[in-house]
Amino acid sequence: MQWIAPSEKDTASATLEKQLWAAADQLRANSGLKAAEYSAPVLGLIFLRFAEARFALQRAKLEAASTSSRRGSRVDDPAAYHAEGMLYLPAEARFDHLLHLPEAANVGAKVNDAMRAIEQQNPQLAGVLPKTYTIFGGTLLKQLLKKMSEIPISADYDTFGRVYEYFLAEFAMTEGQGGGEFYTPFSIVRLLTEVIEPYHGRILDPACGSGGMFVQSARFVSEHQKNPAKELAIYGQEKERATGDLCRMNLAVHGLEGDIKQAISYYDDPHAATGRFDFVLANPPFNVNAVDKERLADAVGPGRRFPHGLPRTDNANYLWIQLFASALNATGRAGFVMANSASDARASEQDIRQKLIESRVVDVMVAVGPNLFYTVTLPCTLWFFDKAKASLPPPSTRPAGHPSPTGRRDGDEGKQDRANTVLFIDARHIYRQVDRAHREWTPAQIGFIANLVRLYRGEAPDTTLGGDEAGAKLEEVFGKKPKFADVPGLCRAATLAEIAAQGWSLNPGRYVGVAPGEAVSDEDFKTQLETLNEELETLNKQARALEQTIAGNVAAILEA
Repeated sequence: MQWIAPSEKDTASATLEKQLWAAADQLRANSGLKAAEYSAPVLGLIFLRFAEARFALQRAKLEAASTSSRRGSRVDDPAAYHAEGMLYLPAEARFDHLLHLPEAANVGAKVNDAMRAIEQQNPQLAGVLPKTYTIFGGTLLKQLLKKMSEIPISADYDTFGRVYEYFLAEFAMTEGQGGGEFYTPFSIVRLLTEVIEPYHGRILDPACGSGGMFVQSARFVSEHQKNPAKELAIYGQEKERATGDLCRMNLAVHGLEGDIKQAISYYDDPHAATGRFDFVLANPPFNVNAVDKERLADAVGPGRRFPHGLPRTDNANYLWIQLFASALNATGRAGFVMANSASDARASEQDIRQKLIESRVVDVMVAVGPNLFYTVTLPCTLWFFDKAKASLPPPSTRPAGHPSPTGRRDGDEGKQDRANTVLFIDARHIYRQVDRAHREWTPAQIGFIANLVRLYRGEAPDTTLGGDEAGAKLEEVFGKKPKFADVPGLCRAATLAEIAAQGWSLNPGRYVGVAPGEAVSDEDFKTQLETLNEELETLNKQARALEQTIAGNVAAILEA
């Protein structure tokens, strides 16, 4: 099915975040600094402005309370701020104080000192805030402070969150491949959260980057009229300390806290994750090689991190996939991004995939077209796990209105034998073209895809995201009273027997087919070729490594 939404009109003059970025990027261009040097300090200033806004609000409340209190004023008591989940800012660390410093005061050093003072008064931020402001000239830093002061002190979480997320996205594009290490595009993350529906519980991202998965999960909860800070317990792991710091700041800007650990997730399990989590969300690095599998030997086997064994190939995709599955509790759901090649990988990876499918954990597979990521053009696949589906009774024994794992009831529940099927969706031709090199999904498109999954699960549609447009598209495709059905070119619920006949492939293209009247397009061919090329590159890399090993062994034998 093809659904190409109209391109968004240029509204750069109408949004605060775009105005701020244009000004900040212009300053960077004139500074000679690289984007990687510039990004963390600028994000730190947005964080500082946010902290000042919340601090000022609580200080005003404390000042008002002190006039009628016999205990005296608590306006300078850090505990009075911490008790309300807010940061305490000493006088020398407040944004307005720094904004009005004279250039002769060595502003860079003063901002560094301010960040240290904030960490000292708020131990949860120890070692997190950037302290590289002396790389800026005094004039440039003053200009940046002035620009960030344009964020209104009265702004709410959403405003600061939008600004922070917008800067993260722009830095990801500016930094090229390096930016992909810390940022997953909004529309991808939003679909992941809409499908797994993280209403309440523990949520893990073992490759958390700058924390976008957590932020969008919190947004999902908030849009359903609940307090995410009370509903979600956040746990993350990140290899790079600097990226983990971006995550902690991102959480704070959105009024959230989380337990973020620095760890290499293959080897380290700081959250004792096995069987513990209600939700897992992730965008791991694809096709990583050179993992030391000897260090993983004790984590292999039933009830452990790698329950289905280690892949023989030098590729970490099926290490990540097993980590996500094994972290789920008995009713847990996972949504993650994965290289297309993993859906059809052969040999030992196929054996692991077969075991995953036979365990009934694989719920939904979504094919994503090219150019939705800022740093790579390749298409990818979204995988969704649901541990609860394995225990669902067959349709013939399920009463109408039987509750789904989310608690929703609908008279159509039980029509799909979900325990013995996998839903495949081809979303490659659903997008909005942002510019020549980038695409995204609109809220209505995300809402439509997520509701397609809800129909498959027997749940009632939820148009909180996408509104009337998503609802209208759902009725257009599935009828006035939408019920799930296979739609050629869009979706198909395939049985385990059909999947076995396809060599245990999880490639949606093998099942969904082509809509009547449509032909395989040049773009489809290009996508298929890109997928095959990705697999070829991986195999070539492995072949080169094996060739070097053989050559080294032969040389050692001849020299002996």
